[in-house]
Amino acid sequence: MPELPEVETVTNSVKKHLIDNKLKNINVNWDKTLDNFTLKDFKNNILNKKILNVFRRGKYILIDFGSNMIGIHLRMTGKLYVSEAIDKKNKHISAYFNLNEKYLVFEDTRKFGRIYLFKDLSILDKKLGIEPLSEEFTSKWLINCFSNKQRKIKSLLLDQSHLVGMGNIYTDEALWISKIHPEKKSNEISYKKLKDLHKAIIQVLTESIKCGGTTIRDYTYDFSYVGNYALNLFAYGQNDNPCKRCNTTIIKLKVAQRGTYICPKCQKI
Repeated sequence: MPELPEVETVTNSVKKHLIDNKLKNINVNWDKTLDNFTLKDFKNNILNKKILNVFRRGKYILIDFGSNMIGIHLRMTGKLYVSEAIDKKNKHISAYFNLNEKYLVFEDTRKFGRIYLFKDLSILDKKLGIEPLSEEFTSKWLINCFSNKQRKIKSLLLDQSHLVGMGNIYTDEALWISKIHPEKKSNEISYKKLKDLHKAIIQVLTESIKCGGTTIRDYTYDFSYVGNYALNLFAYGQNDNPCKRCNTTIIKLKVAQRGTYICPKCQKI
C-alpha cells in the first residue's frame, strides 16, 4: 500500500494539472469506486466548479472546491494520474474525470481504492491522528502520547488514529535508525529513544518524499516514473543482508501481522 511519501508524491504530481481547472464529467467503470456519493451528487456539488487546492491528509488525496472536497484513497494498488487520452482497453481504470483537454485517471488493479465526497475535513479529522511532518508533531507530543500506552511500538506507529501515514516500510526504517525493537512496549522505551524515534520518522519521510517515494510493488506516478527511495532502505526488505551499521545479518519477523525487518544486534528487545 502506498504510504505517506508515495501519497504526497502523487498529490504533488497531479496538483500542477488541477489547480484552477474544473471537473467536467466523471466516468465510472467500477460501481463501488464511489464510496459515499452518487453521480447525481457529483453533478450537484462538483461539476464545473473551480479546483482551489489539492493536498494530502493522511493517505487521502483531497481535491478542494471550497464548499466540497473529493477524497481519493489509493489503498493497495490505486494509481492517480493526469493523461491526455484514455486507454479504453485498460480494464483496470476504475474511474476518470474529464478536465479541460486532459483526464484525471484513477486506475486500480485490485479495486480496493475508493473516491469520497466530503463537505470539509471534519470526518477525516475525527479518525486520523497528527501529521508527522506538521509543526504539531514534536518530540514532546510523541513522548506524551507514546509513553502512556502499553502497546508494541510498531503497532502504535501503524495506528492511523494517533500518527498518520506511517506504514510498514517507514516504520521499520524509523525503528532501525532509532535502534528500537518493534515489539518493545511503548511505555518501556526511554525518553531519549523516543526523541531519536521522532527525528527518525521525520528523516525517513522527508528523504523519501525527495526521492519520490519507495516502489516495492506497482506504485507509479507521472505516467511511468517510480520512486527510488528503495535504494536507501536500511531494514525493510533487507533480510539476509548485513546491517549497514554493525554488519549483523538483518532478519525478518512478524509483528502486528506484518513482515518486519530488524537488526537483532542494534534493535534489542
